[in-house]
Amino acid sequence: MSVDGWNTVLVLGGIRSGKSEFAESLVTDAPVVRYVATAPEGDPEDTEWATRLAAHRARRPGSWTTEETTEDPRRLADVLESAEPNEMLLVDDLGGWVTVLLDPDHQPADDLATIAELAEAIRGCAARVVLVSPEVGLSLVPTTPLGRAFTDALGAANRAVADACDAVVLVVAGQPVWLKSAATATAAATATEPAAPAAVTAPPAAATAPVVASLADTEPTPEVQLPDVLTHTPPAIPTQEPGNAWAAPTMALPMVSTGLVIQPGMELPMPDEYAGPQAVDRLTTLDVPGAGLGVLDRVVGFAAATQGTPTPAPWGSVRVLLLHGDHAGGAAAGTVAGESARRAAQARAGQGALARLAAESGASLQVVDTPASAPIEDQPALAPEQVESALRYGWRLAEQAADAGVQLLVLGACGAGTEAAAAAVLAATAGAEPPAVLGRVITDSGEIDDAAWMIRCAAVRDALHRTRRSSRGAKDILAELGGGDVAVATGVLLGATARRVPVLLDGPVGLAAGMVSRDLAGQARHWCLLADHGGHPAVRLAADVLGLTPLLDLRMDLGEGANALVALPLLRSVLALSAALPVHPSLAGTDDTDPAADEPESTDPSYADPDLTEPDSTEPDFAEPEPAGPGPASTGADEQPATGWRAG
Repeated sequence: MSVDGWNTVLVLGGIRSGKSEFAESLVTDAPVVRYVATAPEGDPEDTEWATRLAAHRARRPGSWTTEETTEDPRRLADVLESAEPNEMLLVDDLGGWVTVLLDPDHQPADDLATIAELAEAIRGCAARVVLVSPEVGLSLVPTTPLGRAFTDALGAANRAVADACDAVVLVVAGQPVWLKSAATATAAATATEPAAPAAVTAPPAAATAPVVASLADTEPTPEVQLPDVLTHTPPAIPTQEPGNAWAAPTMALPMVSTGLVIQPGMELPMPDEYAGPQAVDRLTTLDVPGAGLGVLDRVVGFAAATQGTPTPAPWGSVRVLLLHGDHAGGAAAGTVAGESARRAAQARAGQGALARLAAESGASLQVVDTPASAPIEDQPALAPEQVESALRYGWRLAEQAADAGVQLLVLGACGAGTEAAAAAVLAATAGAEPPAVLGRVITDSGEIDDAAWMIRCAAVRDALHRTRRSSRGAKDILAELGGGDVAVATGVLLGATARRVPVLLDGPVGLAAGMVSRDLAGQARHWCLLADHGGHPAVRLAADVLGLTPLLDLRMDLGEGANALVALPLLRSVLALSAALPVHPSLAGTDDTDPAADEPESTDPSYADPDLTEPDSTEPDFAEPEPAGPGPASTGADEQPATGWRAG
């Protein structure tokens, strides 16, 4: 989650001001939330305090995990330092933390040093963090030594944490007032470092509004314009009002008051069954030499069906969704720790192969953190609640893209263990043998690591054995084997189908999501296009099952999403060519209803008017009539119906 570019935010407010509810609203749609509770339990006989704590616990969704730090105030810094990039932490609140810090059991202690450690931990935290704290000191100075110590310590903590956070918001009577935003921080940094490039951010109009930051290239290639990089910003949950655009483009989506219900057998739209064949037939009439477009005529048919017209246009607005989520255990054998996080950070910064190719194609790039997956050989990859949340989140990502006018989604992934997870999904859905669909493990030095490959095979085998009696329903497969990235990818495919947005697949994660989506909505595969199989055996098998024939066989391995972007300019050129070329002259035809077509035209230069010609002239007229225009039922030369293969 990143609003106006921040990853850490401090939410201040008075008692009963609504600060906790506002903080919780910032993380509602995050796939993974770890709630860090700092307040002590208090006196067992204090029922009012127990009621407050119970109200806080009741508001937390079942998918959240809770961690207590009341035993040791220094543990909060350790929790922040050890957090993973894909996590979302909600710390509530610093008032309770200061209370524990001042407890006689933890004294003597250097309170200011502990506060400084907390601030440093926030600055270096890889996860996204929302911290809640009471704003004190607006009234009289307490008359007791303990009261003064508390307000002084909490005031010092608030100042240090506010300085470390990217954004600060004060909640007054339930109304948020932003005190510090990423734009403010950027301006301050620019004042001290004039040469450093700054990200362009918008003012914080709403905590959940998506923000696009155009990043300047830091490498010495100013002629390359980097793509708009959209960070992980969950869109707002739509309201259930009549005529809501959320449900309008779909056919029969089950909705409840808590949001979208994704269940097997959903009726989603299908591409136009007539436009695709008409577009392919139209290609046979165009003025092109030789056999025409070859296998790329499938691109024209796919675009025509998804756009609902026999003359499809090249995709203008394209968005790349890069899903980042790691799989623990044997599935990730042979991968370097932290490598996937580095790739995701590189893409966010507008660097690396994927960002460069997106820039060349004029596509926007959105990096999406997905829930981390547990070792599938030992336990389910995700909890059922996490699967539901991930599916809905992927759907909303597609909704967000459709609302922004995106005409084509490119689905990719970067994460440790993704190939093994995809192999497990294929084994469960298509009966594949894991060794047959697991590609060789290539190290950073370019060597083949067969030991790591065998560990991955064993992990998938053990996972299938563990789940041999489990249901093979779509959500069960995602929970037991697929994990966070496959679940979010499945939601993206379903959401894109509902909004009639085609998806260009690239890599095992997208194909595994396509296999899972068959049980939820079989229409989804008809909105998918596979540019290249990339040499992945899992992609080959899944594409064969789904009926997706790869258009190319380049055998590149630039990472998921990058291979598709290499092919994108070619696909656009084919669509542009098919839309612009005229009908071959031999198939243009004439219009018998035009009287001028029946009037022969003399080839004699002295010919001026047919009425002046001598009636007894015996010289024949050999002038060909001018080709007539299209008939009344035609829409022009480019719209002529197919009449068979062109002669000559």
